[in-house]
Amino acid sequence: MATPDHEDATTEPVIGPFYDALHTNYIVALGDKLDSPSSYEGAVTEHLRMSGVYWSLGGLSLLRDANEVDKLMGLTSSIGESNRPSILDWVFACYDARTGGFGGNCSGPIDSSPCPHDGHLLYTLSALQILAMADALDDERLDKDAIVKFVASLQNADGSFSGDEWGEVDTRFSYCALSCLALLGRLPLPKWATNNNAEGKSEEEDEDAVIDIHKAVNYIISCRNFDGGFGCVPGAESHAGQVFCCIGALSIAHSLHLLDESSGGSDLLAWWLAERQCDSGGLNGRPEKQADVCYSWWILSALSIMGRVSWINTSKLGQFILNCQDDDDGGIADRPQDMPDVYHTFFGLCGLSLIGHLEKIGDKEERKYPEVDPVFALPTHLVQRLGLRAQVVSNCGGNVEDRLKTHSILSSSTTS
Repeated sequence: MATPDHEDATTEPVIGPFYDALHTNYIVALGDKLDSPSSYEGAVTEHLRMSGVYWSLGGLSLLRDANEVDKLMGLTSSIGESNRPSILDWVFACYDARTGGFGGNCSGPIDSSPCPHDGHLLYTLSALQILAMADALDDERLDKDAIVKFVASLQNADGSFSGDEWGEVDTRFSYCALSCLALLGRLPLPKWATNNNAEGKSEEEDEDAVIDIHKAVNYIISCRNFDGGFGCVPGAESHAGQVFCCIGALSIAHSLHLLDESSGGSDLLAWWLAERQCDSGGLNGRPEKQADVCYSWWILSALSIMGRVSWINTSKLGQFILNCQDDDDGGIADRPQDMPDVYHTFFGLCGLSLIGHLEKIGDKEERKYPEVDPVFALPTHLVQRLGLRAQVVSNCGGNVEDRLKTHSILSSSTTS
């Protein structure tokens, strides 16, 4: 299948303006704003604070080095004379020992009988990503066996995963489960991965395999649609967010070759993703919807894993993201002239990183910005240090981006 004919797909992106200092101040000040008793935003996002903290740290980690992030955010220790505990201590206060997972927040003082919210896969992954950024995955407070047991308990007979004990099934949770196990070093690999010299034991070789990885990847493939995309369950509408979750999960499981054993192959999916680009340059999540900055991550990450970022006009996308910046207070909104939030700030920065735009801004300002890994949504230097190794596809020329070279590389000829 031919590459989409985007007139300016390889055009050099327009550089700037980029409000580095404003974005940094916006992220750093957000915690105090949300903690205010009069904060409406703090009240309505209280249940997902764990993910909010991950988005904040993740965004700042693309602008500053790890030591600066720790100092500015109080990641491993309290800031100055502040009464606020370190983020690390708060994360452990959100651990739900009853289920074995992390909740989205906790009630009560964390230094005396905190009451964590119910454990959920979404917040368990966010917690582990925060601990990874804090270099605390070996903290003695982290009960890895209990977390692994929690994740494994949520796999259903068909290979899908529920988000928590109440049973909602969604391909988001498949990605969360596999990513959690990879971060903990407990992910079994399918037989075809170990046969191709991937690191780790296959499920058949590992008597202690905690999940059925073959059922897990086969369930993901069963959620693919006639248009090439993926839904949250079999037969559900294709959505760009679900595409990332499914492609990311297949990447972590070294199973991207399965795309071409299903109808349409990889190119049909890449076409569907490329068609999400709107006249504004931004990307939408499904047909007939407005462009939204967050899809700069959901779509670009999948295209990056598949070696097809060039299938969209990255120059126009970069300008769309920059147009969504708040040039007064910092942060990035879903679309131009809207209010910024940390969710879109993080994914907007990820998008700028994935198209190489942050790198070019850094070259112009004589500073080096960290890159984001499209599989694990963590800085690439951290993914490399942790030894996380997924699978990516080379582009049509047989090459991959430098940030992806630590991953296992599947030839594009295998998936086209």
